[in-house]
Amino acid sequence: MVQNCIFCKIIKGEIPSEKILENENFIVIKDAHPQVKGHSLVISKKHYDSFSDLPEEIYKNLLETIKQITSKLEKDFNLIINNGKNAGQEVSHFHLHILPRKENDGFKVNL
Repeated sequence: MVQNCIFCKIIKGEIPSEKILENENFIVIKDAHPQVKGHSLVISKKHYDSFSDLPEEIYKNLLETIKQITSKLEKDFNLIINNGKNAGQEVSHFHLHILPRKENDGFKVNL
């Protein structure tokens, strides 16, 4: 755990969050500033700075976690990982955004 990391504080229970799912390696919470209804975050319980730092042995659990959450959502969704400062990562703790999508929801992904 990193002392001033907001996600480490959430995992330790120092900052309240609305937990959707928790397993051995990840928690899933509702985003505090959702871009669309149902916007949630998959966060590693152990502090890894980015996706690039995740150990290979937890990749399978990451995919299982994503699948478990997305199976309960709309059939359309975005998975977004901002990996590194230049890619827009604001919190240096691995997290993945799940954004359920509906027609005309107003959210745009510009690729």
